[in-house]
Amino acid sequence: MMKRYLIPICTIGEGAFGRVQLCQHRETGRYYALKSMYIPKIVERRQVQHVHQEKRILQALDHPFIVKLWDTAKDSANLFMVMEFLPGGELFSYFRAARKFPSHTVKFYAAEIILALEYLHSIYIAYRDLKPENLMVSLHGHIKLTDFGFAKIIHNKSYTLCGTPSYLAPEVFERKGHNQSVDWWALGVLIFELMAGDQPFRGKTPEEIGESIANSKENGLHFPKRTFSPNAKDVIRRLLCIDPKDRINHSQLKSHQWFCNYDWKELYNRNYKAPFLPTIYHDGDTGNFDSYQEIEQFAPAKQSELDLFDEW
Repeated sequence: MMKRYLIPICTIGEGAFGRVQLCQHRETGRYYALKSMYIPKIVERRQVQHVHQEKRILQALDHPFIVKLWDTAKDSANLFMVMEFLPGGELFSYFRAARKFPSHTVKFYAAEIILALEYLHSIYIAYRDLKPENLMVSLHGHIKLTDFGFAKIIHNKSYTLCGTPSYLAPEVFERKGHNQSVDWWALGVLIFELMAGDQPFRGKTPEEIGESIANSKENGLHFPKRTFSPNAKDVIRRLLCIDPKDRINHSQLKSHQWFCNYDWKELYNRNYKAPFLPTIYHDGDTGNFDSYQEIEQFAPAKQSELDLFDEW
């Protein structure tokens, strides 16, 4: 069905259940990112509910700093999500090459993320997977959140252990119940990491990371010398409060001295020039993405598996 109007060009990403391909619309010539997910693999990993949840959430979202879902479809083996194509690639690629970013660059990205999280939280959505790999760079260098596989509408608390261990808030580790404030913790980890080139809490296992967090509660966060301004340190400390009730929120962040040079309406309208523009030679340029081996067609799913996605 997708092949009727989308021409696959090449794979630009791989995920737990499948891949992401650059595709071109047969009639308009516009480019899209086509996310395909192999149905038997979704069922095997017990992620049916998460996948449905991701679709419902993305369909409801409309924000300049969140990737756009245009359409969905399925065939005998896969689910498809037609997404906005962001030719700048992952922020992680630029971070990996640079090793760390200057303060003004991190501040710009953090400010755009704050607006995206503020919007999500206003409609009770916790994102729950903030990290450089899930931040895409647009043609004009702005950030967009992608991959909503762990996102969830939370009215009170959730007790699900999910996300990337090094960005998880302590209340998630401890299964105490969590809400949207876990995203502010993850933002604190992200700001620290992008500026220092290393994460604030180290460990090879979730248990070791948890111990590192507990140690910071007793001895305080360790900041590398000559990397963070006093205002940057204050923002990070207030984001990385162990008790979620003490954690800084969006309104406090927007009035914090570290962000005093931003007019938030102008930022929302993308009127600030991005710290850098990605190198893009044409609309369908994939030069900012890693190369992947093209995968052959998958075997069809069982009817019982297809039935789980009747309404897709």
